[in-house]
Amino acid sequence: MSLRVEVSRGGLVETLHPVSAVLVEGGQVRWSVGEDLASFWRSASKPFQLWNSLAQLPADAVAALDDRQLAVGAASHNGEPGHVGLVQALLARFGLAEAGLQCGAHVPSHEPSARLVREALSIHNNCSGKHTFMLAACAARGWDLDYRALSHPLQAANHTRLDELGGVHHGTGIDGCSVPTFHGPLSAFARAWSTLAGAMADEDGTLGRIGRAMSREPWSMSGTNRLDLAVVEQIAEPVAVKIGAEGLFCVAIPRRRAGLAVKVHSGNSDVLAVAVRAVLEQIGVPTVGSWHWDTVKNVRGAVVGERRPVWGAA
Repeated sequence: MSLRVEVSRGGLVETLHPVSAVLVEGGQVRWSVGEDLASFWRSASKPFQLWNSLAQLPADAVAALDDRQLAVGAASHNGEPGHVGLVQALLARFGLAEAGLQCGAHVPSHEPSARLVREALSIHNNCSGKHTFMLAACAARGWDLDYRALSHPLQAANHTRLDELGGVHHGTGIDGCSVPTFHGPLSAFARAWSTLAGAMADEDGTLGRIGRAMSREPWSMSGTNRLDLAVVEQIAEPVAVKIGAEGLFCVAIPRRRAGLAVKVHSGNSDVLAVAVRAVLEQIGVPTVGSWHWDTVKNVRGAVVGERRPVWGAA
């Protein structure tokens, strides 16, 4: 089986985007389309990175965290005022300074919020929640507060954790937020996300709490008009989802204890939205409501084309 997304304009095909996807259920690959493509985890690893950070903190401090705080810790957020407020509150809770965040600064990706910002700061970075928990973990353990190196105890633990969850030894690179990111096949990503789904279903343990928080507070881990938010809101059953850069999207389906990884080979984010919906429907997890990514619009808002999934033989 194959899947591609065709982007057309005026009824004529403009670009073609191959798609790969893997579903792991019960520890086994139950369905796939395309090749088991190797990719970097990028932000799709955030629930597991947060899990490792929380493991370094006192149990009472972890127990006191609410769903929104956990969700922003696994977020690629928009930098909207509500996101920034959540991160500021976490820094204050742990007695940390914003200057300790190693993620670097960029303006909010949410345009109305970007217009409110005079100077981009690290706290506006979409990864600032993850980095707050990384910094808190290092402070709690007495580790070097510059946690970026692969050899740092926290990053080494993240590498080991993903190897164990994915059942492969991952390659390494540096993510956009300056910490290591890990490279492996989609099947490893889906396997790890199936573990998250199982933890959510069991309603036990820190990993399950993280997944349920992402499901309950999708805005906190993404933001206005984001694909993550749309998928969670438009699926009838509870799921946890996470976008990764360059066309990656992962889903935990607790009812089936299943993990899904979808990758658009070109990395196109608008195409990814169309591919994710098509794959979810194919595996029996349909979305409801409108899906604005299906249409191509010009700068005046007029519909001038479409994006559509095309299934075929392998």
